[in-house]
Amino acid sequence: MIGMSRGTRALVLLVSTPLVALVLVGGLLGAVQAPPQEEIRHLRVFYDVVQRIHDAYVEPANMDQVMDGAMRGLADSLDPDSSYLTPEDVKVLEARTPLPDGEIGVIVSRQYYLRVIGIEDGSPADRAGLQTGDFIRAIGETPTRDMSAFAGARLLRGPVGSTVSLLIIRGNAADPHEITVVREAPRTERAAGQLLETGEAYVRVASFEEGAAAALRTAVTALGSAATAPGVIIDIRDTADGDHTEGIAAARLFVKSGVLATRIRRNATPVIVETAAGDGAFAMPIVLLVSNGTAHAAEVFAAALANNDRATLIGEPTAGIAATQQLFTLPQGHGLWMTTERYVQTDGTPIHGRGLSPDVPLAIPRIGFDEQPSTTDDVLDRAREELAGTGSAPREADEAPAPR
Repeated sequence: MIGMSRGTRALVLLVSTPLVALVLVGGLLGAVQAPPQEEIRHLRVFYDVVQRIHDAYVEPANMDQVMDGAMRGLADSLDPDSSYLTPEDVKVLEARTPLPDGEIGVIVSRQYYLRVIGIEDGSPADRAGLQTGDFIRAIGETPTRDMSAFAGARLLRGPVGSTVSLLIIRGNAADPHEITVVREAPRTERAAGQLLETGEAYVRVASFEEGAAAALRTAVTALGSAATAPGVIIDIRDTADGDHTEGIAAARLFVKSGVLATRIRRNATPVIVETAAGDGAFAMPIVLLVSNGTAHAAEVFAAALANNDRATLIGEPTAGIAATQQLFTLPQGHGLWMTTERYVQTDGTPIHGRGLSPDVPLAIPRIGFDEQPSTTDDVLDRAREELAGTGSAPREADEAPAPR
């Protein structure tokens, strides 16, 4: 190994502090014990990389930037919802600083850039033509390549009536499109029902924020006998907001007995949420419309119904984002926002990171920037066939894109 001066040793000790903190976090998640030899080997490699960058890079490196990049890489390698946070982000989290009132109506995660995983109905983002799966390469003049989903979500907010420009990648990274949207107050509608032209009962759940379960009950009840027979179509495509507990509360409306959700964390007994007396108020057949933008509470809701044989899922594989995160504070004010608990299906298959596979896979077409949206809805049409008992056999899974 190349010999180190006293100054270099001090530098490596300083920059290694955050990584040591990450190891300690691992101990907090389970039994506190000495790191295994494999982890020690990785720490030694990290130590050597820092030393060589400091001593041999073509010009003096900005070691703060080097370390920030290394820490982001560690967190990004876990899952899209885990992030290495700046001291500013940590202060906001710890102070529970409220978000500005204005929003554009998107839910984002991380995948190289910020990735849109949900669009709110009728929101500025919806009217501007944003789609699930779009990448936000920049917010205003700020690139998102090194931005956490937490920071991105806050940057997208602002005063009601203010504008924000977005650089969007869809399909071709070499041809980004810039759009400008005006922030609006958050919408309050959670669920609404209607009778389709052909008579089927249809409920759109646009949000799983607080009150969604009550709104869903009201919508289904209002549809009366049309929802009772032959059943009801519930549309949760691109619904990606809300707390997981609201998804469980909504599932209680349709599941009379069984396990509604199971949460697991490292070195801990699984938390199993079961039905209770009074659950299962609605017994009619259910068809759920799902997409790559079905995430968080909507995904937990879909899993509860599917795992208890209470719904047929039609559409795309869901997003695979059903977990909770915890803040760990690190030296020098930084933080680690890390997934510590995730939801699994009744057979133990993780929802987080894998998503739910629909019973009837159907690809949802992505519309180009300059293309007109289709006037037909193949997924809804197939759901109507399912309720009528005239649906064809499930199509091959490769017709729908895999979760991202």
